[in-house]
Amino acid sequence: MQKLNNAAQVWRSYHQSRITGRVKPSRYPLSLSIEPTTSCNLRCPECPSGLRSFTRPTGNLQTDLFQKIINELHPWLTNLTFYFQGEPFLHPQFLDLISYASERGIYQTTSTNAHFLDPITAHQVVKSGLDRIIISIDGLSQDTYEKYRIGGKLSKVIEGTKNLIEAKRQTRSTHPFIVFQFLVVRHNEHEVEALQRFAEELGVDAVKIKTAQLYDFENGSPLIPENQQYSRYAQRGDGTWAIRSSWDNKCWKMWSSSVVTWDGRVLPCCFDKDGKYVMGDLRNQSFQEIWSGERYQQFRASILNSRADIDICRNCSEGLKVWA
Repeated sequence: MQKLNNAAQVWRSYHQSRITGRVKPSRYPLSLSIEPTTSCNLRCPECPSGLRSFTRPTGNLQTDLFQKIINELHPWLTNLTFYFQGEPFLHPQFLDLISYASERGIYQTTSTNAHFLDPITAHQVVKSGLDRIIISIDGLSQDTYEKYRIGGKLSKVIEGTKNLIEAKRQTRSTHPFIVFQFLVVRHNEHEVEALQRFAEELGVDAVKIKTAQLYDFENGSPLIPENQQYSRYAQRGDGTWAIRSSWDNKCWKMWSSSVVTWDGRVLPCCFDKDGKYVMGDLRNQSFQEIWSGERYQQFRASILNSRADIDICRNCSEGLKVWA
């Protein structure tokens, strides 16, 4: 009932704020993203982890900090995305942390490049109680895959997926729900249809097609797909490129979710990859104090006033126009 009441309050607060133009936050968010680590084994060209280009501190989430967050939020929190930047399975206690949150009734999702899902780890994943796992597979041949997932091996992704499917079969478990995520760029867009067939043959539960977020898109990029159905960006009459989202003065995420970096900094959303807009620090504040604090209130007010003036909003897929 606490989770249901909180969900109702989140919905009510969001719509009241939009109608009145005055910020009214909920007591707690519905969902939270927590970053286990900034480390990654790959070097993807549009990722701060892959580029090793963070301007914020890097490191691993500490167990006591994670438990502090979960202990405060679990009565109200519905979903936990245990991922932000980095490869989660590089955190040495990752699955122990999953178990801690699972025991407190939180639905958990993570995202991985699947290079560390050996048979033993796959069984531990099932045992941990993880509900949903997103596996990045951005190509159906090694040549296609490694053009974006630099340093990766497609064979490891497929092997890891098979290990997880087999662990579920052996334990007769329905979780985790396995999703293949395909980040569409120009060199792999021809494989989208084949991916669905491959996923079905393998026994994957679902396929998610994802448009790529690019940092320097205004003058075009060799990564932008030719098929506009798979692109966040469209070319304008003057030859430059622009995101296909509308920047309406609203954002559901500012009332329903939040992001926590490995070192406890609270960010407004997942598009603030470098931690430019820090709302507070959980090492010396409670989450509720931050969530209802003046800094968060001012940021929400700026969303309601002029979302297009906020740089992280100008490359956001929230409100992406319907695909052609």
